[in-house]
Amino acid sequence: MIDLQDLLAQAQAYQRELPPMPPLAPAPGVEQLAGWIDHTLLKAEATVEQVKQLCSEAREFHFATVCVNPVYVPLAAVLLRDAPVGVCAVISFPLGAHLPASKAQEARQVLEAGATEIDMVVNIGALKGGAFEMVYEDIRAVVEVCQPSGVHLKVILEMCYLTQPEKIIGCLLSKQAGADFVKTSTGFGPGGATLADVELMRRVVGSQLGVKAAGGIRTYRDALAMIGAGATRLGASAGISILQEARSTL
Repeated sequence: MIDLQDLLAQAQAYQRELPPMPPLAPAPGVEQLAGWIDHTLLKAEATVEQVKQLCSEAREFHFATVCVNPVYVPLAAVLLRDAPVGVCAVISFPLGAHLPASKAQEARQVLEAGATEIDMVVNIGALKGGAFEMVYEDIRAVVEVCQPSGVHLKVILEMCYLTQPEKIIGCLLSKQAGADFVKTSTGFGPGGATLADVELMRRVVGSQLGVKAAGGIRTYRDALAMIGAGATRLGASAGISILQEARSTL
């Protein structure tokens, strides 16, 4: 159960003054950067051949995961079964407007299909409407599916739609519910990751949770800036060009 009064009091205190930035993990070197990137293909028109290419690239460049829609999880799991690359599935994507039971069921299905990480979209309307207990139960339903298998859950807050107080509350609810990461964006909203949002998320969740920056990260400079602001994972469809640019600096 959640003590909503305490959480809202904490959120109000953070609105007055955010906590200090916690110590950040050392930034990865050029050769380690791929392990911080989820190599992503989520567009509606993605084909089997494109997902096969995505997995081949992930294997070659040693990305942390491939991030795909649920329909492609079984294929990605087979293609990467002997590779040190995870399979990240998005659920309730990109709107977050499914019922909690539906999100939990979708999580079970992608885990059974071979997903090793899940990125879920929060109930954005409930968060904006002040239905915070509903938001907590929404996240908690998926946490309870993921935790027994040791699968990391990232909660996509779609920060571009939120006010500063809502951003803070969303981060606190995610942390309280037991998520492993908070994530900035789906990449399908009107805005993607910003340095200000990544820093806010890191300050609010502290060092206990990961922060995934996603949406609009296209260059090595973008990647370094997001990591410097507190990100510990990057979601990008431009991962290869980011790595190539990084290697050109050596």
